[in-house]
Amino acid sequence: MSNLGEFQEMIGYRFRQEGLLQQALTHSSYANEKHMRKLSDNERLEFLGDAVLEIVSSEFLYHNYPEVPEGELTRLRASIVCEPTLALCTEEMELGKYLFLGKGEEQTGGRKRKSILSDALEAIIGAIYLDGGFANAKEFVLKYILTDIEHKKLFYDSKTILQEVVQGRHEELQYVLIEESGPDHDKNFTVELRISNQAVATGTGHTKKAAEQAAAYHALIMMKEE
Repeated sequence: MSNLGEFQEMIGYRFRQEGLLQQALTHSSYANEKHMRKLSDNERLEFLGDAVLEIVSSEFLYHNYPEVPEGELTRLRASIVCEPTLALCTEEMELGKYLFLGKGEEQTGGRKRKSILSDALEAIIGAIYLDGGFANAKEFVLKYILTDIEHKKLFYDSKTILQEVVQGRHEELQYVLIEESGPDHDKNFTVELRISNQAVATGTGHTKKAAEQAAAYHALIMMKEE
């Protein structure tokens, strides 16, 4: 079975036009390196998928959160369709494994880069929409993105939520950068989260803010388990 066949098997959707899936998985670095025709990467499909995702998630939240006002619904939708959350959604389908990347992008960890993964996920939504219509695209979004909303909300708002928890206990919260690695265009930061000078959790990310967010998320998960 080809990689494309394997991926379709995994997501439970069979493309009639497999070329659409191939395009959805093609990063601009690969298209440039292979001198492919103009606009054959996944950026236009991502544009379309982003719009489909917005309408599906808006409808879902409207019906499932009937007591929630507009401003809060907007924030909740933002937490679901933001880059880190979408990248989290790609883990289950191992999306990174199936991407077509240029050599440079491959060597600098592109298969795990959140921006590349979230863009490709939106491109797949766009490709399914063109291939099988709105109902199939909606089914894919419901299955892979609009699940475990409270968990994703926690993931998105982790720094704010943790700040409130720590302040409520009259303790002090601190993020300390403990490691920085990689070239300028592909930095990796590791941050240690301390509560009242006690190391509680660590997080890594391509920006300090992302590393802090990850550390806060891990700390909240640990607190929930306790």
